[in-house]
Amino acid sequence: MSGVLIERKALRYTPAGVPVSEGRLRHESELTEAGKPRLVECEIGVIALGDSAQWLQSAAAGGRMKIIGFLASRSRNSRQPVLHVERIEFLEGNENG
Repeated sequence: MSGVLIERKALRYTPAGVPVSEGRLRHESELTEAGKPRLVECEIGVIALGDSAQWLQSAAAGGRMKIIGFLASRSRNSRQPVLHVERIEFLEGNENG
């Protein structure tokens, strides 16, 4: 999923010492649905652990990125989906080829 990082929380660590970074990504694109153009807009929480957390932490709010990962529930008590980061590609400077 690609988009703009609109929020990033402070880096924290699990009890085992694994770095964790969380934030929110805003996605906007135009797709075709039932033969008609449709503007798709959404925001989703993102969470990164380990090396990915360091990369997410270094990203500036407002920066464009592509996140490769998987969707999972936020926690055992919350069924809200979050995007778990496996890899980040920073898109700054790629707009012109």
